[in-house]
Amino acid sequence: MPQPPDTRPADTGVIHDIGYRGYAGPRLGRGYATRSLFTQSLRAAYGLGRSGKSKVLPMLLLGVVTVPAMIFVAAAVYLKRPELPVEYAGYLSSLGLVVSIFLASQAPVLLSRDLRHHTVPLYFSRPITRADYVRAKFGAMACAQFLLMAAPLLVLYAGALLAGMDFGHNTGHFLYGLAAAVLYALVPTSVAVVIAASTPRRGFGVAAIMGYLAVSSTISAVVVGINGNPFKSPDPAQWTSLISPTGLVEALVNELFGLGGDAPDRRHAPGGIGLTVFALVAAAMVAGAYRILLRRYKNV
Repeated sequence: MPQPPDTRPADTGVIHDIGYRGYAGPRLGRGYATRSLFTQSLRAAYGLGRSGKSKVLPMLLLGVVTVPAMIFVAAAVYLKRPELPVEYAGYLSSLGLVVSIFLASQAPVLLSRDLRHHTVPLYFSRPITRADYVRAKFGAMACAQFLLMAAPLLVLYAGALLAGMDFGHNTGHFLYGLAAAVLYALVPTSVAVVIAASTPRRGFGVAAIMGYLAVSSTISAVVVGINGNPFKSPDPAQWTSLISPTGLVEALVNELFGLGGDAPDRRHAPGGIGLTVFALVAAAMVAGAYRILLRRYKNV
């Protein structure tokens, strides 16, 4: 038999008060989000806020660059020397391998991991733009590199002043060293972040960054060393420093501030034209890397 039509009233929705309250606080916006991303990335470069094993390599490298500076200061004090046995900027030029290792290990941490785990679109769902993301990541890696290079300079400078060495001489050369640290923080870093942003695989990024920085630096050093003589290396050999970011910075700093003495393997920009070319190449490398990063994240 046919069933009578259902005459029960239709179910109606019920709103339950679960205590939800809308956010009534300040909207901090893009600036705050970008600064937060920068801070988080800078901390990540040194393993802060991450697992214990993530801190081992960056802290080890920080010790590698500062402990020899302490030894130089202690030796100068013990021997009662009137000045430090090493130049500030010259000390940084001896850290090329450390620079390469730090950039190769930490640049992929800041950039490759986001690509691998597909978290980049999540950043862009927030108020920050792609340009904000690039500025935060590039700035964080550059600041991390600068801190690594500035730490031994502070040790040398503080030790020299506490030992009663000449204030004016040490202050001037300390400022030369800081200028070199800024260049080391920009030029090699620009290459590293571009390579790291080109692959989601951290291992590939590490190998590519380390390979390029180490091979280019070695080729440049070998050419300058082979062409050296008891007085100095000829100017044509110095142009090979343009292929190496670390060699480029060393040559530019030595020529700009008249450092390095008469060592036969001294890196320097060959003359006034060379100084101009080296400075333009360094600026083009940084600006070009930034533009490449903007294009890289345009369609991510």
